[in-house]
Amino acid sequence: MRMRLLILTAVLLAAGCSSDASDGPGAGTPGSAVPGANGSVTVLAAASLTESFDKIGTLFEQANPSVKITFSYGGSSGLAQQITAGAPADVFAAASPATMKTVTDAGDGSGEPVTFVKNQLVIAVPKGNPKGITSLAAMAKPEFKVALCAEQVPCGAAAKKALAGAGVTITPVTQEQDVKAALSKVKLGEVDAALVYRTDAQAAAADVDGVEFPESAQAINDYPIVALKDAPNPSGASAFVAFVQTPQAQQVLADAGFQKP
Repeated sequence: MRMRLLILTAVLLAAGCSSDASDGPGAGTPGSAVPGANGSVTVLAAASLTESFDKIGTLFEQANPSVKITFSYGGSSGLAQQITAGAPADVFAAASPATMKTVTDAGDGSGEPVTFVKNQLVIAVPKGNPKGITSLAAMAKPEFKVALCAEQVPCGAAAKKALAGAGVTITPVTQEQDVKAALSKVKLGEVDAALVYRTDAQAAAADVDGVEFPESAQAINDYPIVALKDAPNPSGASAFVAFVQTPQAQQVLADAGFQKP
């Protein structure tokens, strides 16, 4: 625990000194090397973190040239099952506390998970919203084809909660195993709408519009991250978890549409 605290302190100090307050993420020197950070670090992360973690990983590698970050993205529930089944990994970043609990209850976390961002649902529709879908009630009309995430994954659990809060029932034509797969159905024109995270709609803004709806406030997901107990590279794992919490990394996440924890 003491080593993790020392690493966190070093990363926070490095981030604070690495750029002027007026600089954006990645401006100037990305940061200083983290003590003990070397070798390969494997991060299993929720699919909705893809774009942000790719950028954060690049910044971390630039600051620590002796480190190579490898990301594996997917539905949080599936990733949690991989970890409890013994898949080798250093860090787990989940899209909900429930999926993180699967890992920590199995004794596979090293220390307590930390919530580093929050995320909220929107209705994703094709660019220009040609069908005029502006609410969950409209989305539920039988003439519309809708994609949802499967209920066992965080975006599906959030969708279920939001729909219950609105008193709306939707029969989807497909239930996907992660949010990117649900969004792809809209991008490909296979459905008229899908419930996805705000960040995913923002990342695909060239192809889709994200329609806000009030019930999403009842289903905001916390995103926890933890170094894993059997991490092949424990010092690298702790360093990356700490880096995700620095102002530099948090700005990348904020720019992507994530909310502060």
